[in-house]
Amino acid sequence: MTILTLNCGSSSVKYQLYDWDNKVILAAGIVERVTQPGSVIEHRSTGKEEITREHACPTHKEAIQLILETLVDSEYGALSSIDEIRAVGHRVVHGGEKFARSVVVDKHVLDSFKAIQDLAPLHNPANILGITSAQEVMPNIPHCAIMDTAWHQTMPKTSYMYALPYKWYEDHAVRRYGFHGTSFLYCAKRAAVLLGKNPFDTNVIIAHIGNGSSINAVKNGVSVDTSMGLTPLEGLIMGTRSGDIDPAIPFFMMKKLGLSPDEMETILNKKSGVLGITEKYVDRRDIEMAAADGDKKAQLSIDMESYRLKKYVGAYAAALGRVDALVFTAGVGERGPQVRERVCKEMEHLGIKVDMIKNTASMTRYAETELSTPDSPVKVFVIPTDEELVMTEDTYALLEGTYKDHTEYTYYFQNPDYVNKSRQEALKKDLAKRPGLDKILVYPPKK
Repeated sequence: MTILTLNCGSSSVKYQLYDWDNKVILAAGIVERVTQPGSVIEHRSTGKEEITREHACPTHKEAIQLILETLVDSEYGALSSIDEIRAVGHRVVHGGEKFARSVVVDKHVLDSFKAIQDLAPLHNPANILGITSAQEVMPNIPHCAIMDTAWHQTMPKTSYMYALPYKWYEDHAVRRYGFHGTSFLYCAKRAAVLLGKNPFDTNVIIAHIGNGSSINAVKNGVSVDTSMGLTPLEGLIMGTRSGDIDPAIPFFMMKKLGLSPDEMETILNKKSGVLGITEKYVDRRDIEMAAADGDKKAQLSIDMESYRLKKYVGAYAAALGRVDALVFTAGVGERGPQVRERVCKEMEHLGIKVDMIKNTASMTRYAETELSTPDSPVKVFVIPTDEELVMTEDTYALLEGTYKDHTEYTYYFQNPDYVNKSRQEALKKDLAKRPGLDKILVYPPKK
C-alpha cells in the first residue's frame, strides 16, 4: 500500500511517498518556483543521494507530472510504476464549517472548497489547483482532502465567535477557524502517549512556531481555542504576518499612505511579522546571528515574538485550568532554544519549570525531547511534527473504510511502541554532533 501526499502552495508542491505496509518513507521532496521561470525539484529517495534539477513547470499539472516522473526514475526514483500508488492525500488549508474530518474528494467536496476560496485567498486556490491537476494526471485512484481547519471544529462558540454583527457569521461565515490542525492533532496524540495518559483525559498547550505560527489549547483531547482566526493572519508574530494588532491600524495607515485594501492585505501578510520589525530577515537563524552581532531590531523581534507567545501560554493555562504539558513544534519550536527559553523563563508560578541546559541541547527534528525539570508539574516537550504521517494515515483509513473522527479513531502513531524508522536513522547524526541530546530523549512510560 503506497500512498502519495501532496501539499500544494501557490508556487510550490511538497510531496512524500509512504509505504504503509512497512511504515517507511520511500521518497520526499519539493518542486519550487511553480508557475515561474527556473522551476526546480529537490528530491530524495531512501538510500539514494539527494538530487536537484531544473524543469519548467508553468502550472501545477507539470509539477505533479515531474514528481511522478522522478518517483519512477530508474536511477534515483522509488517506484517501478506509478500504478503502485494506491491513493493521494492532499493538504487543504481551509475547509470552513462544512468539514470536521478528512474526506474523499468528489465534485461536491471540490465545489465546497471553491465556495470558500475568499476565506483563504493565499492558500485554497493553490490547494484546489493541486487536487484538480493530480486528478488529471492520476484519474483512476482516490484523492483525499485533509484540512487544517477540521481539528478545530470542536471549539465552542465562546472561542470561535467574534464580537461583530451576528449576521456576518450567518451570511458570510465570519468566525475563528484556526489552522495547523494536522500538526496539532499529531502533537496532541503524541503528548498523551509520552505522558502515559488517555488522550481524552489530557490537557496540553501546543505552540507550532515556524514561518507561520499558531498556538492551540487542547482540553480533554480536543481543540478548544487557537490563535489563528478567520484567516492565518491573527495571533502570534510570524515570519511575515503581523499577528494580533489594533484593527484600527490598517484604516489609519490606508488613509495616511493612500493604500488600497489589496495593498494593505499584502503588507499585513507578506511584509510584517519579524520581517517588518527587522526590515531584513525572516529566517530566525539569521535573526539570532544578527542579534548576537548587536542588531537591536533583530533582538527586538526575538523579544517581541517570545513575549507574544508567553502571553498566549498564560491565557491558555487560565482557560484550561489544568495543564499536563506544554509542547513546542515546527521549525522554530523544534530548533529554536532561544525563543523557547524566553517563553518558559519565570513561568514557575504556572507549574512550568524548564532545565535550560536541556533546552539548549534540544536541537533536532528527529526525536522527541523533554525540557522540564523532574519536579515540574507541567511537562515541557519538543515534539517534531509529522503532518505528512497524519495525511497518509487519514488517506489509508478512508481507502480502507476504517476512518472515523479523531475522537473515535486511534492512530498508528499512538501506539507506545511506535517508531519512526526514517527519523530513527537520521537521529544518529544529530546524536554524534550534539552533546547531551541523548540524555533528554523522551519515551512513553513503561507499563
